[in-house]
Amino acid sequence: MPGRFLGLFKPLSRVTPEIKPPERKIGFNEKLFWTGLALALYLIMTEVPLYGLSITAEQGDPFLYLRVIFASHRGSLMELGIGPIVTAGLILQLLAGSGMIGCDMSNPDDRMLFTTASKIFSFILIGVQAFAYIIGGVYGALPAQAAVLVFIQLIIAGLVLMLLDEMLQKGWGFGSGISLFILGGVAQTVMWDTFAATPTWLHQDGKSWGAIVALIQTALSGLPLGSVFIRESQLPSILGLLTTIVVFFIVIYIEGVRVELPISYAGYRGYRGRYPIKLLYVSNLPVIFASALFANIYFISQLVWSNYNPSNSNVWLNLLGQYQSGEGGPVPFGGLVYYVISPRSIGDVLTDPVRALAYTGILVSFSIIFSLTWLEVGGLGPSTVAKQLVDSGMQIPGFRRSEKPIEQVLKRYIPTVTILGGAIVGLIASVADFFGVFGTGMGVLLSVGILYQYYQILVQERVSEMYPALRRFFGGE
Repeated sequence: MPGRFLGLFKPLSRVTPEIKPPERKIGFNEKLFWTGLALALYLIMTEVPLYGLSITAEQGDPFLYLRVIFASHRGSLMELGIGPIVTAGLILQLLAGSGMIGCDMSNPDDRMLFTTASKIFSFILIGVQAFAYIIGGVYGALPAQAAVLVFIQLIIAGLVLMLLDEMLQKGWGFGSGISLFILGGVAQTVMWDTFAATPTWLHQDGKSWGAIVALIQTALSGLPLGSVFIRESQLPSILGLLTTIVVFFIVIYIEGVRVELPISYAGYRGYRGRYPIKLLYVSNLPVIFASALFANIYFISQLVWSNYNPSNSNVWLNLLGQYQSGEGGPVPFGGLVYYVISPRSIGDVLTDPVRALAYTGILVSFSIIFSLTWLEVGGLGPSTVAKQLVDSGMQIPGFRRSEKPIEQVLKRYIPTVTILGGAIVGLIASVADFFGVFGTGMGVLLSVGILYQYYQILVQERVSEMYPALRRFFGGE
């Protein structure tokens, strides 16, 4: 029987739009097609402007450095991106993992109702966030008719994105739509920052936006190449490009660092294997949690400032955030929000090193906190893993085949790597931003993890298709 909370969504499950799982085996090439189609539709929606808006470059983008994480795009159908969907899913997973709501994922009815609840929460958050963007002045003062049109477009685009994600997760494609859209957004940003050949008069240094194009223009004009190594106004620079490459390889290396515990199978005497405990034990989830928290602080503080404290005269509201009007919109200069937004260049770090240190400390601290929280909520703690190993017929050589001894061994490693991994991802994400890494440090971290997951999925799918006997080993039909 489903829990009381999930039972509330049973009547809604009949009218909630859904993608039916495939009734036949979907081949590798067909999955590749549907995955590519979902990515193409997402990229198209990032380029389709919202009808009824007129956003110019001079207006700036108040959420520029938060958009990569949420796969959103200013003034387009993907204005909200995956933010509402991710937030709804994380809230429900935290509630379920902490036991605040009853949910047995091994029960098909509970899984179905949990999916329905995620959709309903996502749809509600899409509406709430769209409404907040409009009344909060993100688009300026809109006429009533234009506001209604923008609201409807954001609702429909959010629903389409939600269904595309469900299509892939139901088995029509590979992996998760959320991961695919984050990867697509980061890749799009990196390509744009590297190769965009925009009109030179748009930028203060008289060169195109892309770092490589600016380098070629500088070389052809005979000017010193140092001017593109670090550029003005946080334009993409060669330093940022080199940092992006370095961070990419550092994260790839860290993804492979692990502790391997010897294990044996009780049912097969003499057969031994290894249980890997990765350095990034909870993956990049701490960065996602921290970025979601910082994004909400930024968004709420800007709404509060614009509506209740435009003159920065309220002492208590100033603790949340102080803003000043700039050419591209409100710019934070004090309060909590100032210290949860990363400096985006070496110049900014040297101008205010205290802010850089505070941002790094806050991000690393929250990454560790969220890592430890997810350890228990996500079912990754030593006791849970020990039970899973014993239930699977495994044991650690030299120890009794029971949960307690295995749990004691796991406790030597799992909490340590959890804290260390959370600190490392927080440190990489923060320091990378100081050097102007393309796609933000958080974006590069997430992209490498997603690429690694897709590599594993694609290899597994190809091997399963070539050798059908292995499909059961991989968890297939």
